[in-house]
Amino acid sequence: MSPTDIDYQIMWNRLIAVVEEQATTLIRTAFSTSVREAGDLSAGLFDRQGRMMAQAVTGTPGHVNAMAESVGHFAAEIGPQNTFEGDVYLTNDPWLGTGHLHDITVVTPVFRQGTHIGYFACTAHVVDIGGRGFGPDAGEVYEEGLLIPITKFAERGQVSPLLIQMIRANVRTPDQTVGDLYSLAACNEAGDRRLQAMMDEFSIADLAGLADYIIEASRRATHATIAKVPDGQYANTMDVDGYDAPVHMAVALAVSGDRISADFTGTSGMSAFGVNVPEVYTRAYACYALKCAIAPEVPNNAGSLAPFEISAPEGCILAAKRPAPVSVRHVLGHLVPDVVLGALHHALPGVVPAEGASALWNIQIAARASDPASGLPAREILMFNSGGTGARPKVDGLSATAFPSGVSTMSVEATEHVGPIIVWRKDLREGSGGAGAQRGGLGQVIEIEAREGYDFWFNAMFDRVEHPARGREGGAPGAPGRVELADGTKLRSKGRQKVRNGERLRLSLPGGGGYGPPVQRDRDAVRRDLEAGKITATEAREIYDLKD
Repeated sequence: MSPTDIDYQIMWNRLIAVVEEQATTLIRTAFSTSVREAGDLSAGLFDRQGRMMAQAVTGTPGHVNAMAESVGHFAAEIGPQNTFEGDVYLTNDPWLGTGHLHDITVVTPVFRQGTHIGYFACTAHVVDIGGRGFGPDAGEVYEEGLLIPITKFAERGQVSPLLIQMIRANVRTPDQTVGDLYSLAACNEAGDRRLQAMMDEFSIADLAGLADYIIEASRRATHATIAKVPDGQYANTMDVDGYDAPVHMAVALAVSGDRISADFTGTSGMSAFGVNVPEVYTRAYACYALKCAIAPEVPNNAGSLAPFEISAPEGCILAAKRPAPVSVRHVLGHLVPDVVLGALHHALPGVVPAEGASALWNIQIAARASDPASGLPAREILMFNSGGTGARPKVDGLSATAFPSGVSTMSVEATEHVGPIIVWRKDLREGSGGAGAQRGGLGQVIEIEAREGYDFWFNAMFDRVEHPARGREGGAPGAPGRVELADGTKLRSKGRQKVRNGERLRLSLPGGGGYGPPVQRDRDAVRRDLEAGKITATEAREIYDLKD
C-alpha cells in the first residue's frame, strides 16, 4: 500500500530527528572547538538528485544553504557509474562548497538493498587548513591553504591513505584536522543508520515519494507566504568597512506574485584581500534573510529555497571569481542579511529589525614561544565572539548574540584549555546598544593575554568599526567596534598583528541599532537599563530624557 499524506508527514517529522542526531554525532566527536563548542556546522539529507530534504536545526545558514547547492556538484562530479556503497566524498573548494577553505563538506551516498537512494552531507569549520591561516591578508586563494577538489575520502569503505598523507603534510594541526574528517564521515554514518531504521519501520524502499512530498509542500507554502508581500521594487544600500577601502553593498528586491528576487548590482568590485565572497555564500545568506522575514515557519529544504532568486554580477565583491582570496568571506557575507532586510522593510514595515553587529568577531590566535630556544610548543586558538543584534519593532535587540550565523561562542574555559592564553575579561559593553523605543543589543568587551613564555599573533577580521549598525525608524546607531591594546594603543581591524607577552589585546564589540525614537522608550525600561549597567547615566539623561 502506498504511503498517505499523513504517513509522509510523520516520516518528515522523523527525518528532522534523524538529521539532528547526525549533527549531534559531529558535535560529540569533533576535534575542533569551532564545531564541538560553537556548533559551526551543518547536516542534512538529500535525495538522489541532490535536492535537500531536511536539515538539522543545529548549524549555520551559511553552511546549510550553501551545502544545499554543493551536493549537486558532488553528484555531477562523481557520477552514478562511480558511486559505490561505502563511499565518502569531500571538498573544501570555496566555489563548490561553502565559500572558504576552512569549511570541509563531506557527502556520503545512501544505499538501500544495493540501490543508491540519496545522500547525507555535513560541513564543519576546521581550525587549520594550512597556508596563511584563518585571516584576510592573502592575495590569492592559493595562499590561503590546501584546496581539496571533490574527491573520494573513502571508496567502498577504504579510506585513501594518499589523501590523508597530503592533508597531514600541509596543515599545522594534522591530528586535529584529520580527526575532524573522520568525525564528519561518522556523522553521516550515524544519519544513515537512523534513516535505515525509519525506512524499515515504514516499509519504504526509496526516498523518491517522500522527497517529492516534502519539496512540493514546502514550495507551495513558501509561494503562499511570498504572495502576501506587496508587489513592487524595493532597494537598499549599506556601506561597511571592507579591508583597505569601504565596501558599498546594494540590493534591489523585486516581488511579483509568489516569487521574489534579489539583485546585488551596484555592489563594489572585488578586493585585493580575503574579504571577497563567492556567490554561493551570498545566496545562502540572502535566502536566509528573506526566509526569516517572509516564511519563518516553513521548514528549510530545496522546496522552500526555490522561490527565492538571488544574483550578483560576476566580479563584484559578493560574487568573487577564482582565484580571489576568500578566507574571511563571512565578514561581508554575514552583513548581507542587513542590506536585504533593509530593502524588505520598505515592503513590510514593522517586521524586520534594525541593523546589528552581524559579522562575527572571530579571532584566530597563533601562540608562539617568546624565546624560540625554549622548546615551548606552538598552538593555534580560534574564538568566535558576537556583538549585539538590532532592535526589533517591539522588542529590544539581543546582546552578544550571533545573528545571522547562529553559532555559539566558545567558553573561556574551553578556549584556555586549547592554548596558552588567559581571557581576563569578557563582559557586556555598557552603552553600546543603539538608543531607541526598542534598544539595540549590547556588544561585549574581551581582554586576552598570552601566558608566561609566549607572544601571540592574531588575525583580525572585524567590521562595524568605521560603519556602525544603523538604527531604524528614528533609532540611533549602535556603538562602533574598537580594536586596541589594554593601554589604549589602537590596532587595525583587519590583518595579522602581534601582541607581546605582558600586553593585553582588548576587543570592544559593536552594538546593534535601535528601533524607533528614543523618547518613546518606556520610562521603567530606561531605569532598568540604567540599574543593570546597560546604558550610562549620561545616555539616560541626554538621549532618553530621564529626569529622575
